[in-house]
Amino acid sequence: MVIARPNGLGHPRLGLAVGVKSAGNAVNRNRIKRVARDLFRRRQQELPAVDLVVNARAAARQATNAQIVTSLTTLWARIGERCARS
Repeated sequence: MVIARPNGLGHPRLGLAVGVKSAGNAVNRNRIKRVARDLFRRRQQELPAVDLVVNARAAARQATNAQIVTSLTTLWARIGERCARS
């Protein structure tokens, strides 16, 4: 799940909420955060000026890195479309 709110900074920012209940042990939590941060760095120029908070869900525990990237790419594209309309 991704929550987005506009910011007045002119660039996007990323926040991560990956808990033990949703992601499991420290290895899984850090893997999910690492994938999300890397994707954010690569796609930062495509995102509008918003604050993004990635909140991991239970399915992220068993998801592969490719599945996490696909999910976040889809969610961030949806956010970009909504911000372009407003």
